[in-house]
Amino acid sequence: MEMSEDINMEDYPTEIHDYLAAFEKSLDSVDEMLKTMMSVSRSELLQKLDPLEQAKLDLVSVYTLNSMFWVYLATQGINPKKHPVKQELERIRTYMNKVKEIADKKKASKLDKGAASRFVRSALWEPKPENELTSKTPAKGKKRKMD
Repeated sequence: MEMSEDINMEDYPTEIHDYLAAFEKSLDSVDEMLKTMMSVSRSELLQKLDPLEQAKLDLVSVYTLNSMFWVYLATQGINPKKHPVKQELERIRTYMNKVKEIADKKKASKLDKGAASRFVRSALWEPKPENELTSKTPAKGKKRKMD
C-alpha cells in the first residue's frame, strides 16, 4: 500500500513527503518483524535460546514496546520526556548495558597466566652474573686483512 493511495499530497506540505514515505517504510518493517515474532510461540522461542539470549530478547521486546508507546504519546501531543515512560526506558537501557557487559565478559579470552608470565620473563632484560661475562668474552685473535 503506497502513501499516495491513502493521502492526497495536498493534505500536507510537499517538503515532508520524503519523511512520511520513510516513516511508512519503517512502519511496514516493524509490522513485518512483529508478524515474524508472533508466528512462533514465546515458549518455543525461549527453548531454543540460552539464558543470556533470552534476557536479550526480553529486553529488546520491552524496549521496543516502550519506544512505540513513546511515539504514541508524541502523536497525541503529550511530551514523553515528562512521562514515566522516559524513566522506564532508562531503566531498560541500564539492564541492556548489564547484559552487554556479561556478554562481553563471556566473549573475552581467558588469560593463561603461566604463558603470560613466561612471555614477560623472556621479554625482560636480566643482567648476567659477572662470571658468565668473563668466560664468554671472545678471545682476541688475529685479524685478517681483507684484500
